[in-house]
Amino acid sequence: MAATLEANGGDGGVSAKVPAVAHPLAEKPDEIASNISYHAQFSPHFSPFKFELEQAYYATAESVRDRLIKQWNETYLHFHKVDPKQTYYLSMEFLQGRALTNAIGNLNIQDAYADALRKFGLELEEIAEQEKDAALGNGGLGRLASCFLDSMATLNLPAWGYGLRYRYGLFKQRITREGQGEVAEDWLEKFSPWEVVRHDILYPIRFFGQVEVNPNGSRKWVGGEVVHALAYDVPIPGYQTKNTISLRLWEAKACAVDFDLFLFNDGQHESASVLHARSQQICAVLYPGDATEGGKLLRLKQQFFLCSASLQDIIARFKERRQGKGPWNWSEFPTKVAVQLNDTHPTLAIPELMRLLMDDEGLGWDEAWDVTTRTIAYTNHTVLPEALEKWSQSVMWKLLPRHMEIIEEIDKRFTAMINTTRLDLESELSTICILDNNPQKPVVRMANLCVVASHAVNGVAQLHSDILKSELFANYVSIWPTKFQNKTNGITPRRWLRFCSPELSSIITKWLKTDQWVTNLDLLTGLRKFADNEDLQEEWLSAKMANKQRLAQYVLQVTGESIDPDSLFDIQVKRIHEYKRQLLNILGVIYRYKKLKEMSPEERKNTTPRTVMFGGKAFATYTNAKIIVRLVNDVGAVVNSDPEINSYLKVVFVPNYNVSVAEVLIPGSELSQHISTAGMEASGTSNMKFALNGCLIIGTLDGANVEIREEIGEENFFLFGATAEDVPRLRKEREKGLFKPDPRFEEAKKFIRSGVFGSYDYSTMLESLEGNSGYGRGDYFLVGYDFPSYMDAQARVDEAYRDRKRWLKMSILSTAGSGKFSSDRTIAQYAKEIWNIQECRVP
Repeated sequence: MAATLEANGGDGGVSAKVPAVAHPLAEKPDEIASNISYHAQFSPHFSPFKFELEQAYYATAESVRDRLIKQWNETYLHFHKVDPKQTYYLSMEFLQGRALTNAIGNLNIQDAYADALRKFGLELEEIAEQEKDAALGNGGLGRLASCFLDSMATLNLPAWGYGLRYRYGLFKQRITREGQGEVAEDWLEKFSPWEVVRHDILYPIRFFGQVEVNPNGSRKWVGGEVVHALAYDVPIPGYQTKNTISLRLWEAKACAVDFDLFLFNDGQHESASVLHARSQQICAVLYPGDATEGGKLLRLKQQFFLCSASLQDIIARFKERRQGKGPWNWSEFPTKVAVQLNDTHPTLAIPELMRLLMDDEGLGWDEAWDVTTRTIAYTNHTVLPEALEKWSQSVMWKLLPRHMEIIEEIDKRFTAMINTTRLDLESELSTICILDNNPQKPVVRMANLCVVASHAVNGVAQLHSDILKSELFANYVSIWPTKFQNKTNGITPRRWLRFCSPELSSIITKWLKTDQWVTNLDLLTGLRKFADNEDLQEEWLSAKMANKQRLAQYVLQVTGESIDPDSLFDIQVKRIHEYKRQLLNILGVIYRYKKLKEMSPEERKNTTPRTVMFGGKAFATYTNAKIIVRLVNDVGAVVNSDPEINSYLKVVFVPNYNVSVAEVLIPGSELSQHISTAGMEASGTSNMKFALNGCLIIGTLDGANVEIREEIGEENFFLFGATAEDVPRLRKEREKGLFKPDPRFEEAKKFIRSGVFGSYDYSTMLESLEGNSGYGRGDYFLVGYDFPSYMDAQARVDEAYRDRKRWLKMSILSTAGSGKFSSDRTIAQYAKEIWNIQECRVP
């Protein structure tokens, strides 16, 4: 007889017997419940007979995983049989978010799972809440990679993601009266039910050592220390398709043979396992601090570890698929493999592919270079000089001596090509070559290496790609005019509307009379003709209100602050960075608070009540960003406890911003701030998520804001600020002392200095906005210049919000114009214009 699990019945405590029977492909609620019960008993991770929320989550996840594994294996087998060209997406970050709701949503089994869980007296929502976000990324770069994987699977493309399995992530953010504190992420403290370790996929990764030259002139990298890369696979299901692709994450490990038993028994316990300790550091933390030599070596180790493991794996799979197919040639490799570098972190894939082809496979330089350049493409994500990676040549020679030889040779050949074919560029050589041999600080310029060695280079929004072509990479454009492209970023409509805002999704489906918009987002334009319709506006308002109430409940739970869902919810969530200008936002809030204080009670009643929310992590060593976090919290503490004002203004910092927090914040927001200094934000993708959810944007003409404004209509976008072409001129004028600050700006700063927000000394931060030049002076990010037009735009927001019909119409038009920003569109363009891969649908 089947085992049974005592469960709390849905009718308030009657115990129901749910038989524990394996039904890996169950679709009916009864069978699903039995499969969950089976996993609780026969895939145990906890003491027997314990079936509380946490145990129920793991058993439910394993039940869903059964279904995914079948699809996954079928997809893998189908790709193996058809042998299409495949894309391999290399990224230091993937910000996946919770997998349970996404998987059952994409498999279209939410209702069946909800019914099954009720047989245990449980709600699907409370089970989903048990899942911790995988701490594999930080910001937009990682979330973009995850949206891309969702679209690759949904479009049935043969593609894989490759990343690292960080045990402690970047950090978990704690907010106290002192501002931000950091503690390690604990997502792997128990285990992740979504990953499958592949014990047979193990590759050696070498560091340090030296290069041996053989009598025949071939070279071999030997010695040093060798760790191993072990594969963990995470299934990525497409939306309502059988295709399920992989995100392969590498973990670093040392082997038993590296453990020195003699030393250990001699009492030298730490020395005995030194390689084990070093290997554990590699995947411990995302972006370890690099102020020290050790920190730099560790970051470089991480980057090389990702590139080497992934390329060894790609080559092994390529050779495996050639077996039994007669003679083949390495020149076929780029017809079967596309490698995309997500930013410069995986740049070492270029010299590593060259090394593997020449030293291990015996190719000559020209053939290896031809294969490498036809295989690799590069996405640039930034124009900020400090974010364009430059690695010290001495650190590189120490850690990767063979790769430095290869990079030197690439640089030498590139320089020779310029000297023979482009004499007009000789004067520019020092800026476009790969090795900067400045005797004070010789470095390898990773972005230059990417551009020279890739067959395609793309920016991530039209404005960003234009800046790359006209400024950052202008000389390269004159050498290779067809190499440069634009691929405006996108977001998956599944996670960012269909699943995170079910009420709004149902309304959209009802008015469009189809749910096809979930995979064809351009259909949203069909809402435009109903934007003035009162029935739609009423339904839209009630869906927005449900999301606002959910958000208010969440804010109360995590901050203890109660916020009014009838106030305007104004949100800025993103990494805390000076160029993203959270400082401009909080200065605006401070000015608003001061004006409210000066008003009579009657005058206050005519203002638009607002709740201003901030969220985002400041890098642990980025002092200026952490001061901004502190200021927001200091302002919140004063404003929220001011009985005269707190029904008209509240300021909240939402801690530990991540994907799951975003899934509550974004649907509940009405205004979102994308206010970076023009020309500094490559694209932004949260702007797309907010716009898709009917949230209006106040922003500068930066990144994808430019295209969002074009798509939704400029009258539905609150624009302010200098343009990208104005910025260099304004900085020069500032240096000459020609800038005259707005009195409102001076008033806000003076109010901080008065000590009204506590005793912390903000003078260094305020001084960065003052003076005309010098280190940490001169307002590099133009906060003061943009402040007056920002305040004027905020006044237009207040006015528009008071006219409810107008605001609702703008909100509907925002969603209606967001079709372009689907990652399905972005990925279809990459597939066709860069990777040259086709759909490979599992039958």
